[in-house]
Amino acid sequence: MPDANPPVETVIEVDTRAPGTAISPDLFGAFFEDLNYAADGGLYAELVQNRSFEYGPADRPEWHSLTAWELLERDGAAGSLTASTDDPLHPVNPHHAVLTSTTTAGAGLRNEGFDGIPVRAGETYDVSVFARLAGGTADRLIARIESRDGERVHGQAELGPLDGSWRRRTAVITSEVTDPDARFTLTATGPGTVHLDLVSLFPQATFKGRPGGLRADLAQAIADLKPKFLRFPGGCLAHGQGLANLYRWSETIGPLHERRQQFNIWHYHQSMGLGYHEYFQFCEDIGAKPLPVVPAGVCCQNSDVTGQAGIPDEEMDAYIAEVLALVEWANGPADSPWGALRAAAGHPEPFGLEYLGVGNEDTITDTFRDRFSRIHDALREHHPEITVIGTLGPATFGEDWEKGWAFARERDVPIVDEHAYKSPRWLLENSRRFDTMDRQGPHLYIGEYGSWRNDGRGALAEALYMIAMERNGDVVRMASYAPLLAKRDRTQWLPDLIYFDNTSVWTTLNYHVQQMHSVNSGDTALPVTVTGAPEAPPVRARDRHDIRIGTGSDTRAEFTDVHCGPLGQELAPVRDLHNWGTQDVTWELNGETVAGSGTGPLFSDAVRGSSYAFSVRARKTDGAEGFVLCFTGTTSERRYQWRLGGWDNRATWLQRVDDGVADDLGERVLEGVESGRWYDLRVEVDGLRVRCFRDGELLHDVEDVRPVPEVFAVSAVRDSAADEVIIKIVNTTPEPVTVRLRPTGMAGDTGCARTTLAVPPDVTSRFGPAPATPVHDRLTGPVCGVPPYSFTVLRTDARHTMREGAETADQGRTW
Repeated sequence: MPDANPPVETVIEVDTRAPGTAISPDLFGAFFEDLNYAADGGLYAELVQNRSFEYGPADRPEWHSLTAWELLERDGAAGSLTASTDDPLHPVNPHHAVLTSTTTAGAGLRNEGFDGIPVRAGETYDVSVFARLAGGTADRLIARIESRDGERVHGQAELGPLDGSWRRRTAVITSEVTDPDARFTLTATGPGTVHLDLVSLFPQATFKGRPGGLRADLAQAIADLKPKFLRFPGGCLAHGQGLANLYRWSETIGPLHERRQQFNIWHYHQSMGLGYHEYFQFCEDIGAKPLPVVPAGVCCQNSDVTGQAGIPDEEMDAYIAEVLALVEWANGPADSPWGALRAAAGHPEPFGLEYLGVGNEDTITDTFRDRFSRIHDALREHHPEITVIGTLGPATFGEDWEKGWAFARERDVPIVDEHAYKSPRWLLENSRRFDTMDRQGPHLYIGEYGSWRNDGRGALAEALYMIAMERNGDVVRMASYAPLLAKRDRTQWLPDLIYFDNTSVWTTLNYHVQQMHSVNSGDTALPVTVTGAPEAPPVRARDRHDIRIGTGSDTRAEFTDVHCGPLGQELAPVRDLHNWGTQDVTWELNGETVAGSGTGPLFSDAVRGSSYAFSVRARKTDGAEGFVLCFTGTTSERRYQWRLGGWDNRATWLQRVDDGVADDLGERVLEGVESGRWYDLRVEVDGLRVRCFRDGELLHDVEDVRPVPEVFAVSAVRDSAADEVIIKIVNTTPEPVTVRLRPTGMAGDTGCARTTLAVPPDVTSRFGPAPATPVHDRLTGPVCGVPPYSFTVLRTDARHTMREGAETADQGRTW
């Protein structure tokens, strides 16, 4: 007997005969920034830390030229280790080590590496050092790889002879054992003084076997993403902390000791060993187009002291020439001035540069407009073959974003760069934002984006957002998740795509999403019709509202005179603060005043109704930031926080909180909180409208109208090269979905390859194996079961397309 209530099917119809819409061939790429120790101590395979003795307080206040080094006196040896700038190896890197041994048993120096030096039994390591003999008889050095305690020598080699001139000495060490936490030593062979610089220990087993190259397993993980392009060097790193810290590409090529090192905006050091040549070579090795980003003639607007500042007018011509030289270095013939430098480094053939980013998240000021325009016009005049990518500022909305679009249209910039670090819910709510883009205007590069999570919920939201990009691949030209790499115990930014330590690499759920999209790219988006798809559950109204008071990080404050009640009525005082709940026992009650630091007291069900208000007096007593007021809105999804004096006490702004992640609502007010001053703070919630007052002044007035989230998304593309049709399905709901596939224009039961990533929303992946990985199998027949919380990719042979005009009675049957 047939089922009286058969399960509801979701029908996906794909018109495989339609010409479709062209998709950018460079849609899904990758982003590299030297953040989280991604370069030195990470992708760049050098094992010696501070090899050129150039660390200093600009990197970190406690660092100096001998950081990561120590004097080695054992077996009766005695001596000293200092740093000097007298007669350096090269003026651009002025410091070198001075090792003096006063005994026949030579003293030495030892390097701890980047959290240890990992070596493997039987593998070989290149040792090199620039050295000169300043006096005495210590004309040779012994290089060793040894255990952490120095009790066991894993391998050694002799370097020399030394004389009175700077010369590079090399050797090879074979390690006899595997040790993840070894140390490297250089020891003098007798009494005397030796000057040392650029001390290096490099595994010969680098990616593609390139000497002085990249860590093989990390590079392979990036290569396995199959990125269509690779962005470099950032990110905020590109425009730097002040004009002196701009990333200047021309200073990162040529011999290593001639490259200008500098402090990293993320508070460590850049050796520039992974410079522009190594970057372009890596792009070539993995089949990714290079996408370098140069500063737009201004430094980061968040630079201490200066804020955004422009390169002086008298220096702009030289800077523009430097940008133009990058194109010649990358694409010019080997006998051109800059092409000759590329050829001298071992790459006589051009690299084939197509894209060049100018600027990164810059605020759209008159200074920026002037500097960008001059660079852009010079590129258009001298290198019209280069596609310039501009910037939309640091957000997906607001004044800079709007000015950025207007400026890009005015200057006829072909592509603009938008950054979107958002909550998973925001990505679902905004998946249709590309549908209405101006097809004639600048194309969009989503240069940095991510869900702020390394969990299942975030990964699936990203998968769905990428489907939205693919459906609009005619105007969304490029996209790259960011950041790419993060090292254990050296991470400044979360989340990231790949996590690692010295011996292991862990790919995340987010990584698997990126890879599934990238390896299943198409050139044409096909028309898709979906009927019976799951929809977002209705929003539940909320009649009771919570209030929480607290502070920013490392900040202490006191609060008093708390009032709340219906909007439009006189607010009632909250007298008994003992009833407020708190997660932190450091909060103290003193009469009608509470004082403490961090997440503060919670007043549950403080007030009822669709409109309400609350007020509080607050005073910061100590610390780096200000106050945080949290409160709920009029539906179950609406939770807010008002941050006063956040971002190191530089700004005040309103955020909504989804999935535990805060997204800005409106512009930031660039004002902090003064210590010792009482503030009168008031919040009003009226339906979807939120208003925030400080001392009677209205700072924020937001109508929180949100799109309905897309919880089930589909795209279909044609891969003409493989002659295949690819269908991608993201199901972010907790229910399985039965899908009937109807690719019109295809006949026969051909079957298709299926890849499925199914993962619970709350599981996380960082420093360990991902809790789920893609599963590959084969689907036969037109019905496909789509698991809850999943991303599915289906590939079928398109050669079974029916002849033009052919008729079939069973057109809906396929595979």
